[in-house]
Amino acid sequence: MTLHLRRFLSSALAGLLCLAAAPARADQTTTEPKSAAVSVIKATRACFNNTVEVTGTVIAREETMVRPERPGLKVSDVMADAGDTVTAGQVLARLTLPEGGSINVTAPVAGVIASSTATIGAMASGRGEALFSIIARSEYDLVGLVPVEDLGKLAANQTATINIVGTGTVQGVVRRVAPTVEPNSQLGQVFIAITTNRRLLINSSGSAIIRTTQSCGLSVPLAAVLYSNAGTVVQVVKGQRIETRRVEIGLMSGGNVEIKGGLSEGDDVVARAGSLLREGDPVRPFVNGVEVK
Repeated sequence: MTLHLRRFLSSALAGLLCLAAAPARADQTTTEPKSAAVSVIKATRACFNNTVEVTGTVIAREETMVRPERPGLKVSDVMADAGDTVTAGQVLARLTLPEGGSINVTAPVAGVIASSTATIGAMASGRGEALFSIIARSEYDLVGLVPVEDLGKLAANQTATINIVGTGTVQGVVRRVAPTVEPNSQLGQVFIAITTNRRLLINSSGSAIIRTTQSCGLSVPLAAVLYSNAGTVVQVVKGQRIETRRVEIGLMSGGNVEIKGGLSEGDDVVARAGSLLREGDPVRPFVNGVEVK
């Protein structure tokens, strides 16, 4: 065999070997699974409040009625009116005695005058309509209506956030819970002491969120939770692959949910779980747009 022929056969054989190897490499490439990019968050500890919502009306916690001690007196001068803030002992009006002379009507307590019927020339009596009504110590309550199933959750000294129409948000504390319910509506009453220096309007409408209990545990976004035939689950990234964990959920607040079991603090949880991700799928986890290696 000539040298030229041997070179030709060697070149042809090398070409055939390359063609035979090419499909094998192509098959190997197509069978490798592609990793999906997923956003993950750490399971962290947080506290959740269990709450009861009520609606109600602003009332004076205590109203003190101011009348003269004897009948037959006439109002000769008025020094205070509804809406005024008064101190204990402050002169509110002057009354003329039938036999001559005058006496002063003073405020028995400090507070805000809620109403007044005192007008110059009008008669005043110890048994008639009060000359003045004072909101004692400027203290107000929100009396709220609560469904009977929530009454058992309420107790004195629980804190509340109150929103009053025309005033805004103020803080409060449960003062007492009524022991009975209205038979037709099955609603009970809760009295919430309002904590504020602002002037409130009697009979204003308001609503309150009362914090009854608190539970602290792990927290994940609500979007991370899936509800399936297998129960409530979240998807966790371990070793660049998906693990599906069955979890027990608790309270919810602000777009997050309490995880009472099934996760450990620091687990990388898929922030927005999806049905396209399956157990064992390879993924590329990202935190705040940065890939985690």
